[in-house]
Amino acid sequence: MLFGILSGIATCALWGLTFVVPRAIAPFTTLDLTVARYGLFALTSVALMVHPRFRPRSIKPRPMITALLLGGIGYVGYFVSVAYAVRFAGAAIPPLVIGTMPVILAMIANFRDRSVSWRLLALPLMLIAAGIAWVNVSVFASTPTGDRAMIVYGIASAAIGLVLWVVYGLASTATMQSPDAPDILQWTGLQGIGAGLGSLVLIPLTSLNTPIVYTDIDLMRFVLWSLIMGLAGAWLATLLWMIASKRLPLALAAQLIVAETVFGLIFGFVFEQRLPTLAEAGGSLLQLAGVGMAIAVFSHVRQRQHA
Repeated sequence: MLFGILSGIATCALWGLTFVVPRAIAPFTTLDLTVARYGLFALTSVALMVHPRFRPRSIKPRPMITALLLGGIGYVGYFVSVAYAVRFAGAAIPPLVIGTMPVILAMIANFRDRSVSWRLLALPLMLIAAGIAWVNVSVFASTPTGDRAMIVYGIASAAIGLVLWVVYGLASTATMQSPDAPDILQWTGLQGIGAGLGSLVLIPLTSLNTPIVYTDIDLMRFVLWSLIMGLAGAWLATLLWMIASKRLPLALAAQLIVAETVFGLIFGFVFEQRLPTLAEAGGSLLQLAGVGMAIAVFSHVRQRQHA
């Protein structure tokens, strides 16, 4: 269980970069980064399949199609949604809209398999929800009236990403915990190919068709971030999340996703070179407290089940 938790937290740290990198690559666009990131994810997956260990020979057609769709729609759609949310709404709101995911997934999972009684899960979920609400209300209230339309666009874009993430989380866990679960390495590779194929439709919308002015430093920064996001933020993160999905009940894995929110906030504050406000810091602490309590609850229940 510990290895699953650590894998989940490491994944969230890598995925947390999604909330800042789109602003670090200017003058290149979000769509430029999307195509580069998932193109590298796909190329890495195909290159690894030179070795028989990575070839999806044992995966049946239906799960194979599911993996391709998860990569194409889940990854590309989610990344584009969140990236535009960050552009519209800044550093704080998008991570915290996505941060409602632990509450949603945990409730869905516990309705389905009743891993933990609702009485034990109520307080952790309430802490997480309170932390999310505190930050969102505070940021929106402090935004000038004229800028609130952009904030609304950002929230809407983040909400689309949230829906895609919920679907991805449910599908991934259902596949990894099924009796005939596919090999994790092979499943990761198929998602990479799906993400690469999904990003192809965005090529006409990239800077290839609308030339931009950039310096050598701008280009080097774009290439560096594309490599980091493609190799670590996509391939490695997917592999780690599949490990977490296989080893942890969804209701617990969902709680770990709040770490993505916290990492996203930290990276955003570093990028903006500022300290968090009282609401941002307090909300994050409430979320972390809720996750810590949830992990303790699930650990205790599992120990009693195996006693």
